[in-house]
Amino acid sequence: MTDELLRMTDVARSFDVSPPWLNRVFERKGRVILKAVDGVDLTIRKGETLGLVGESGCGKSTVARLIVGLYAPTRGTIAYEGVTIAGAGASRDEAALRRTRRGMQMIFQDPYASLNPRWRVADIVAEPLRLHRPDLSRPDMAAHVAALLEQVGLAAADGTKYPHQFSGGQRQRISIARALSTNPSFLVCDEPTSALDVSVQAQVLNLMRDLQRRLGLTYLFISHNLAVVHHIADRVGVMYLGRIVELAPTRELFGTPRHPYTRMLLDAVPDLAMTGVARTAVAGEVPNPLDPPSGCTFHPRCPWANARCREENPVLRPAGGAEVACHAVQEGRLPPRLVAVAAR
Repeated sequence: MTDELLRMTDVARSFDVSPPWLNRVFERKGRVILKAVDGVDLTIRKGETLGLVGESGCGKSTVARLIVGLYAPTRGTIAYEGVTIAGAGASRDEAALRRTRRGMQMIFQDPYASLNPRWRVADIVAEPLRLHRPDLSRPDMAAHVAALLEQVGLAAADGTKYPHQFSGGQRQRISIARALSTNPSFLVCDEPTSALDVSVQAQVLNLMRDLQRRLGLTYLFISHNLAVVHHIADRVGVMYLGRIVELAPTRELFGTPRHPYTRMLLDAVPDLAMTGVARTAVAGEVPNPLDPPSGCTFHPRCPWANARCREENPVLRPAGGAEVACHAVQEGRLPPRLVAVAAR
């Protein structure tokens, strides 16, 4: 595809969470490996916003950190604009990798923790410029920082202040200005509004949409708030225990959810239209990621699971206008959902 910006192919990331070596010797236990991401295939197109949702601990933030290079994949490859930047066969061209890394930036979840409290705002925003544009003179850098602050709705004079002098929404605007300092084309947004009040969330989301239109940005937007994702995303991927179980255009996913887990997530959102309508109960808790179930990891909580679900791991396959990893969907065993939520 000519408009493909980023492609993840069978990407996995495991973490060794074993107790110290001496403890393992005395307790006669082996290593403990956590599969945070387990075989993710994902494509992001230029100019779109891809939303990634799921319960806490499903691997959303790990995917974000894999893309921007904070983690290296245990398996699989990540390619950006046709250049393999991580995994087997990754490019060794330092100049190409530097250009690629400059083209993607990350906005972190907590604006209170992601900004250095000892630095002035101008220094925080200018930090990526010092790394990627060492040729800029001091006056040019100051002018660029002032323009970035004004671009996100702050004043140029705010550059002399410290992060503690701003509200949560203003701090997130500073984070956005810092992310835009290298003129990127792709922003990885790891729950950028979850620490903000609802009214402030709307202001930040509107700012991000405006910046996307004006600058031609592409977003990977990670969130556990379905209303926010419905508002901003063009496509949505649903993750469960390190795997993508459904991937569909936003209208398709919210109007006709196919995977049982997606239906569970949408049914958990309060909706007056569903007053008095019986819902299919989903039993159980999220399995222990250190000891995931065999086969489909969702089968212990799925009312439509059968013997195949307990033994065979499903893969993403086309289903209508979506891609779904579910044996019940592929075999036509799921009943239609009673209430559409397209207007939500």
